[in-house]
Amino acid sequence: MTAQVEVERLEAALRASARAEAARKEAARVEAAREEAERQEARRQAAIRDEAALEADRQAAARVEAARLESERQEATRQAASQREAALQEAALQDAARVEAARLDAERQEAVRRAAAQREAAQREAESQAAARVEAARLDAELQQATRQAASQREAALQEAARQDAARVEAARLDAERQEAARQAAAQREAAQREAAQREAARLEAERQEAARQATARQEGLARAQAARDETEGREAARRAYGQLLDEEADRREAAAKASRPAGTLPYSFSGARRGRLFGRIDPNAELVLYAEAWARKIQLNTPHDTVREAAKRPHTDALVTVAIRSDGSVESVSFVRSSGVAEVDEQIRRIAQGHAPYQRFPPGLAGEFDVIEIRRTWHFDTAVRLY
Repeated sequence: MTAQVEVERLEAALRASARAEAARKEAARVEAAREEAERQEARRQAAIRDEAALEADRQAAARVEAARLESERQEATRQAASQREAALQEAALQDAARVEAARLDAERQEAVRRAAAQREAAQREAESQAAARVEAARLDAELQQATRQAASQREAALQEAARQDAARVEAARLDAERQEAARQAAAQREAAQREAAQREAARLEAERQEAARQATARQEGLARAQAARDETEGREAARRAYGQLLDEEADRREAAAKASRPAGTLPYSFSGARRGRLFGRIDPNAELVLYAEAWARKIQLNTPHDTVREAAKRPHTDALVTVAIRSDGSVESVSFVRSSGVAEVDEQIRRIAQGHAPYQRFPPGLAGEFDVIEIRRTWHFDTAVRLY
């Protein structure tokens, strides 16, 4: 609608310009007539000068005629000035029309450019989504192939997975082992000290239990003797004495446990979580492989493209990351076996891994076997995030 109005306005401006041109031609014709009249007047005045004897009436008439002609000349001059002013205004209108036409043309060109840019962006987005779908299909095909191989050739798959994992993580493992060596040595010394303390505590506990048993035997003997004297009173006393001995024994065991346990640790009755680890793409436990692939697909298909492009444009190496998932789908930890070399990219990986939580809960089979699953993958960024 706006374009149609603009065209109509331009057509009106062009018609006004044509009218102004006709007026200009008419003014030129009037000016030519005026000049011709002036020439004739000059000839007539010459004749009047030659005929000085003409009567006064003719002179008066001539003066009146001259005055009229002068008035007409002045009027013609005024009209010519007015026409020139109109011509100037018309030229200004034409200039404005040309400027407006140029602006509209620029706007049309900008609209075409924006439409082309939007089409290009949509095409890039479609290509990215198509690549993600192709990658998802490839991962599904690989998963199905891996499951079939795991069912039919479990031992061969284990050996192949071990070789592939060794090839991918050997360098990182050696570096981690070197860093871990000092900590393990200290931990072993501490564990040896704890074990010695535990053995000593166990020995003391055994001695205390033996003493308790002897005391119990003595108390039982006393109780039996007392029962011989007074059966009812003796049974009650024996029960009270035995209960007191049990309470004392429990107190001693608790004190020994506290004395042998390092500060800040939980009691030994609190065992660690059952953990499963998948450091490759193949495992004898097909359900574990399926869960890890579903976890990877969620990250690959749902990570925003802006986030991927932001990470991809920073020069970095592919990071090797272990993500620990609890049975309820929450993230226990994100640890780097090999950093990307760029702190911002590492932090982006951490945010992505934690930002998609909660993940799928463990299926009953996995939940019955593991409390936590550690999944190790190499993270690569290009048009999407890819976990290998």
